[in-house]
Amino acid sequence: MSNILHAIRERLPDLHPKERTLAEYILGHPQEATRSSITELAERSGASAATITRFCRSMRFDGFSGFKLKLAEELAAPAEQQPTYQDIVAGNSLRRIAAAIEANHLRSIADTTRLLDFAALQRAVDALDRARRIDLYGVATSGIVAQDAYQKLIRIGKEASAFSDPHLQITSASNLGPGDVAFAISYSGETPETVDALLCAKAQGAVAISLTKYGSNALSRAADIALFASSLEEGMRRGDMASRIAQLHVIDVLFIGLVSARFDTYVPKLEQTYLNVKKIRKDKGR
Repeated sequence: MSNILHAIRERLPDLHPKERTLAEYILGHPQEATRSSITELAERSGASAATITRFCRSMRFDGFSGFKLKLAEELAAPAEQQPTYQDIVAGNSLRRIAAAIEANHLRSIADTTRLLDFAALQRAVDALDRARRIDLYGVATSGIVAQDAYQKLIRIGKEASAFSDPHLQITSASNLGPGDVAFAISYSGETPETVDALLCAKAQGAVAISLTKYGSNALSRAADIALFASSLEEGMRRGDMASRIAQLHVIDVLFIGLVSARFDTYVPKLEQTYLNVKKIRKDKGR
C-alpha cells in the first residue's frame, strides 16, 4: 500500500462523515481516483468538490491535482519497490534477519525519497541557514535522530542544542525568538511533550519545523514547515528501526543541502572540526 493510502486508512475513524465516504471511495478505487477530474470524483464518490479540496489540503496538498499526481506516482512504483516491512519472527537465522533488516531500511529510504516535498525542504534549509539559534526536540527514538542532527549542525558552526527531556524542551523553547528555529521530531507526530515544545517555540516567534510520518498529525499541523518520512513501518515488535532510518535520511538530505548551498562557508568549518578532533586523538594516543 502507498503512503497516501496508508495515511488515509489510519485517518478513517476521525474523518467527518462526508470526508469518510470520499476516503473509502479512494481506498477502494485508487486508480480511478488518479484518472478522474475533481468533478468526476465528486460524482463517483458522492462528495462535493469543496469536500474533496478540503480533504486534499488536510493531507498536506495544495489541492486535488497535487494529491492525485502524488498518488499516481506511488501506485506506479514497481511492486518490488513498494514497501512491505518485515517484522521480527521467532527462530529466524542471523542471515535471514540481516537480509530482512537490509530490505526494510532500503525500502524505507526509497519510500521516504518519493515523499519528499522539495519546496518544503528548501524552506527548511533556508531557515536553518539563517537561524541564529536552533533547538532540536525529540524523545525516545526520535531523540536519537535529534542528537544526530545536533552533531551535524555544530560541525558547521551552527548554534544548536538537542533536548529529549520535556521540561528542558519547554524551558529552552521559552527563550527562543524571531530569527531562531525549533525543529521537532516525532514518528507518530502525536507525542504531547514534543507538540507542546514546538507550539511554545512558535509562540515566541521561532520558525517551527516538524519531521513526522506521512499524514496529518498534531505536530505537522503545528509546524510552519512540515517534513515527512515513510509511514509504512508496522508491527509492534519492530523497535522503530526503519522509521529511524527514514528520519535520519531526511536529516542527511537537509544537512547536505545546507552545506551545498553555502559550500564556501560551511565546508571549511567541517574540515576544521575534523582536523581538530583528529589532532586531539593523535595527541592522546602518544
